[in-house]
Amino acid sequence: MHARTLGQGLQVSAIGLGAMGMSQGYGPNPGDRDEMIGVLRGAVERGITLVDTAEVYGPYVNEELVGEALAPVRDQVVIATKFGWRIEGGRSVGLNSRPEHIRKVADESLARLGIDVIDLYYQHRVDPDVPIEDVAGAVGELVAAGKVRHFGLSEAGASTIRRAHAVHPVTAVQSEYSLWTRDPEPAVLPTCAELGIGFVPFSPLGKGFLTGTVDASTEFAAGDIRSTIPRFAAESRDANQALVAHVRDLATAKGATPGQVALAWLLAQQPWIVPIPGTRRLSRIEENAGAAALALSADEVADLDAVAARIGVVGNRYNDAGMAMVGL
Repeated sequence: MHARTLGQGLQVSAIGLGAMGMSQGYGPNPGDRDEMIGVLRGAVERGITLVDTAEVYGPYVNEELVGEALAPVRDQVVIATKFGWRIEGGRSVGLNSRPEHIRKVADESLARLGIDVIDLYYQHRVDPDVPIEDVAGAVGELVAAGKVRHFGLSEAGASTIRRAHAVHPVTAVQSEYSLWTRDPEPAVLPTCAELGIGFVPFSPLGKGFLTGTVDASTEFAAGDIRSTIPRFAAESRDANQALVAHVRDLATAKGATPGQVALAWLLAQQPWIVPIPGTRRLSRIEENAGAAALALSADEVADLDAVAARIGVVGNRYNDAGMAMVGL
C-alpha cells in the first residue's frame, strides 16, 4: 500500500477504513466484538493506516471499539474522529459545535479511544448557529494544547472551508464522493486544490451499490440506513443499474472487481484523495486495498466519466433532513 499526503503534510495509506458500519448503519450489529477487532487489526497488517470513527457512531461504542483494536498498533495509524452533535438518550438530537462543547467532547473522545492525541479531528456537520471561525479557533486551541494534531471538516461547502482555513489550517475535507455522487467537483475539490487541503471520500462505493451486490430485489435488514435513502428505493436501484453494469464490464476486462474499479477511479482524480470504504469483513479489506494497485488509463477514466454523466443517478443521496445539512 503506497502512501498519500493530505493537507499539512499528513501522510496516510492511499486507501483508509471507515469504521462506522462496525457499530451502526447497516442492519444488525456484528455480535462478535473480537471479530471486529480482528478486522481492524487485519487492516493495519495489510497496510491501511487511516481509520475513521466518530463519537456519534453508536453513539460512543465505535470509538471504544477502534481504541481497543488499535491500541497495540497505535504508532502505526492515524485515527480520525469527529465532533459536532448534541447527543441525548443514546442518540443525536441536533448539532452543537460551540467551543465549550468541542473542548468537552474532545476529552471524552480521547478517553474512549484511549489515546493522548487525536490525529485528525473533523467537525462532523457544519453548525449554522456557530460561526465556523469560532469552531476553527476552538480546534486550534486543542492543537496548541497537544490534544489534536490536525483539523478537518465534513460535508462543508467551499465558502465554509475557506473561512475555517483562514483561522486554522484545514488538513482534510471529508464528504461523500464516488462515481455516482459528484457533488464535490464544482466547488469543493477546486477549493481543496487551491488551499492544499486533502480530500477524504466516504461511501466511495456508493454504500455498496457500486460493488454490484445490490439490485432492485435486495431486501435491507431492519436498521439499514439505505432503506431511508431515496437513491436506494427499489425503482431507483433498478434505474441505476446501468452505471454498475458498465463498471462491472470494465472490471471483468481488467481482472478486477467492480468495487476496485470504483476506488481506482477515485484515486485517479487527484493524488491527495484518500477514500475510506467501510466493511465488516477482512476479505473486503483485502479487496479494497487491492484497488491501490489497479491502474486505470486516461481513456478508461474518461469513459467512466462520460458514462456516469450520460446515465445520471436517480434519487437523492440522503432524505430531506440529511440533505439540509450538506454543503453549508
